[in-house]
Amino acid sequence: MSTMQQGSVVFFDSGVGGLPYLEKSRSLLPEVMMHYVADDAGFPYGTKTPSQIEDLLLERIRRIRSLLMPSVIVIACNTASQVGLPALRREHPDIPFIGTVPAIKPAAASTKTGKIGVMATERTVADPYIDDLIARFAPESEVIKLPAQKLVTFVERRYLVSTEDERREAVLPFVRTLLEKHVDRIILACTHFLHLEEDISQCCTSLGAQCIEIVDSRQGIAQRLYQLAGEGTIELERLSPSVKGKFLLTSDPPFDQSYGLWAERFGLLSPERL
Repeated sequence: MSTMQQGSVVFFDSGVGGLPYLEKSRSLLPEVMMHYVADDAGFPYGTKTPSQIEDLLLERIRRIRSLLMPSVIVIACNTASQVGLPALRREHPDIPFIGTVPAIKPAAASTKTGKIGVMATERTVADPYIDDLIARFAPESEVIKLPAQKLVTFVERRYLVSTEDERREAVLPFVRTLLEKHVDRIILACTHFLHLEEDISQCCTSLGAQCIEIVDSRQGIAQRLYQLAGEGTIELERLSPSVKGKFLLTSDPPFDQSYGLWAERFGLLSPERL
């Protein structure tokens, strides 16, 4: 019998971007307790220096482990994963971290034109890590890296009160730029952009691009969690699927009311302070 303590899965992001990752993972592991932490006090990460991001991550993860006692932590943020995972793994060698990275490999494997677009934060675009991914998994493809930093704030602050027209107007310039480069795959390399997936797809259609595939890493993260649980690498607390996980924020209350709406939308408890 395993002597590992059963615990939860914690998803961490600078804001609400990682919520679709929790949702996808919950579909594979519906009885596992899953919590979500949004570092709203540190938001956004994409405009910060690597040292600033690393310091934030180390402090936040210490607090998360003290409060929630997780068995595994998903860093559901591309920028945080690229910058901070080595430091987190050094400081916490006893717990698995699963990071999110731009889905270069599946996009390169499926592209027909050999041209791939990457929408990301300013920090992700500038980080050498993404160039290494391209060199390893897409050496024969042309990869267009497009910073779309303002969409991160749009999702965090405006998405829930935005109209369809407003969302399409926000994503249209970025989609048009990539389509002018004749890409047939668009990688959403910031988790916040997943909330805009349908709007990006519709903009592609409206611009006459019928064969564009939107690519992200949700399925890969969910499958990795499922694999770790199945092989016994982690012991996870299993409860009724009706039991809701926590939604934690790093700022002081009163919280922006939008976070309560996000929690409700993704089946989590009302926001609390981490």
